[in-house]
Amino acid sequence: MSNAAKAEVVLALHRFGMGPRPGSIAAIGTDPRGALIAELDRPLMLTAAAGLPSSAKAYRTVADANARRTARAKQAQQQAKKQQMAATPVAAGDQGQAQAKPEGQTQGYAQEKDAAEMAAKQAADAIPDPGRPIYLQEAKLRTEAALAADIGFAERLVWFWSNHFCVSANRIQSMSGAYERETVRDNALGRFVDLLLAVEGHPAMLFYLDNLGSMGANSTAGINRSSGLNENFAREIMELHTLGVRTGYTQDDVIGFANVLTGWTLVPPGADPNHGGEFTFNPRLHEPGGQTVLGKRYEQEDAEQGRAVLRDLAAHPATAVHVATKLARHFVADEPPPALVAQMAKTFRDTEGDLKQVAIAMVSSDDAWRGPPSKLKRPGEWVIGMVRAAGITTVDPTRYTGGQELLGEALWRPSAPKGYPDDEASWIDGVGRRLDVANNFAERITGMADPQAIIEDVFASQIAPEVKQAVGRAESRQQALALLFMSADFQRR
Repeated sequence: MSNAAKAEVVLALHRFGMGPRPGSIAAIGTDPRGALIAELDRPLMLTAAAGLPSSAKAYRTVADANARRTARAKQAQQQAKKQQMAATPVAAGDQGQAQAKPEGQTQGYAQEKDAAEMAAKQAADAIPDPGRPIYLQEAKLRTEAALAADIGFAERLVWFWSNHFCVSANRIQSMSGAYERETVRDNALGRFVDLLLAVEGHPAMLFYLDNLGSMGANSTAGINRSSGLNENFAREIMELHTLGVRTGYTQDDVIGFANVLTGWTLVPPGADPNHGGEFTFNPRLHEPGGQTVLGKRYEQEDAEQGRAVLRDLAAHPATAVHVATKLARHFVADEPPPALVAQMAKTFRDTEGDLKQVAIAMVSSDDAWRGPPSKLKRPGEWVIGMVRAAGITTVDPTRYTGGQELLGEALWRPSAPKGYPDDEASWIDGVGRRLDVANNFAERITGMADPQAIIEDVFASQIAPEVKQAVGRAESRQQALALLFMSADFQRR
């Protein structure tokens, strides 16, 4: 294979995949574009996920644990109060009339109250929170899928769509990983409308964007409770998930759509041990009557009203442009070539939102390959690239998620519904923290990873000469690995 061919293979692995790993260059062969497309024909299902709970089951598990924690705390408080009463003598003057309590006695009551609260806390803490272990199991599964992939193009698409339709584990930790599996992974290579319907109808999204209790002013619940409408869900669907900002919709459209989405909620846990946490449509919350969104009237009276609006948003020309722009920005450049975006948007429209065909259109275009590898990788991509290069296929999820948080891209924990940004300006100030992570990782793998082997075998010597020179002059293997991981060959794609 010529150096030019090797360079294109390495570019394919960086720009569209998860980075080179031992054997990946040979697996791609001489047709990197064909290899990328071929990877999209492989199933994205995770066989190891069979042991993980569904999002609804995870939700119930945490809800049940919280109920037991509350009960245990109340029991401990009651027991502490009984013990205090039994140990406190009743003064003769206290019977039949209120007496002023001496200062020392008042302090004693305060100490007893503190002791009761401490006993309640200890009793509650004795029941562990199952949400954290579920989150870590999901993180391990997702990360190891990225490490095991020959190229990782399909996995990168899962990551992209998960961020596009993000939820936050800070709000709904137990569901965050299952949400990605059940909605994004199942639909990332299908039709956009199916992906859209799946994510917007998932309880994790309804919880995250505060739609569970949203009710129409004229709904049964709205009249009885004098509660109101929550516009968050409708606005974010239009602004972030489909049309994009400044694409012609108005505040009236947001309000109309928010009314359409009233009643989209979840089954509360507790009544039935086998149910709770699933999507349900509650007609008592739903604003009655038709609604107008983007000039079209929707007269349905149930969840189909919302689904009809979502189908129309998925087919809107602005959605095609918004999706194409975000995909090209993520994979190719902060300012993607307009011709590439136009071709991807056209494919989106022509195929009725076939996301696999849009991805194929992207990697088939020369515009996606012409630019130099100058786009700064997001922290998660960079970390995975390091681990793949070292030939490691399994991770400690606690260490991994901790590192992600240190680098500012905590897994499934974006600070806002727009997800993590894809431009260099948002990440460049955090490159210094990557040095600490690179040094720590290099120290841990120094006995098993050879920097020269990574350069020659994993990267097929497609590393800048100055980096090769710096690695060769390093005072130790740890330093050499850290220098390699911090080089532009690892940081950019």
